[in-house]
Amino acid sequence: MKKYFVTGIGTDVGKTICAAILVKALKADYWKPVQAGSLEFTDTMKVKSLIPDGSVTFFPEQFRLNSALSPHAAAKIDGIEIKLSDFILPQTKSNLVIEGAGGLMVPLNDKGELVVDLIAHFNASAILVSQNYLGSINHTLLSVEALKSRGVEIAGIIFNGESNAESENIILSVSGLKCIGRVQQTSHIKPKFIDEESRKISLDI
Repeated sequence: MKKYFVTGIGTDVGKTICAAILVKALKADYWKPVQAGSLEFTDTMKVKSLIPDGSVTFFPEQFRLNSALSPHAAAKIDGIEIKLSDFILPQTKSNLVIEGAGGLMVPLNDKGELVVDLIAHFNASAILVSQNYLGSINHTLLSVEALKSRGVEIAGIIFNGESNAESENIILSVSGLKCIGRVQQTSHIKPKFIDEESRKISLDI
């Protein structure tokens, strides 16, 4: 059983879509430890709607926070405290895809515990989702440095959205990482799209 933690270079770069694609490609189960806001249609629900064949176990979130804020701030509003030591991996015999909240340096609490620390806590391999925009090279390489500085294994990068060969090539060259997928831009994200994109993922397990 392999554990992969899907994280991004920022918010709204396509982590959830990429997580669904990886779940399908790896025949994995899915877990989102922290959901902040959007409780009426959570990321778990989104992934479940994109893989409706019943083959995946979707584990419940450990923390369901009402406000669409950083976990530390949303938890404070709800009157709870998130501690790194509280997190326990769900038990499964399948591969497990774990989806993070926001980017790597997002705080879980006021004690300096961050999302990146959660990856190390789980002893999971990181898959970094990047999206091409002005500044994304910097954001991607800084994210790689944050992971490496904490000794987190990085399985590879997924580039999501409109392609930019110059940006992608320099990111891969400087980081020394491999591209495990390029997810095409689409406004029609349906189960068929997830299935098609999952067949393009290049990741040894």
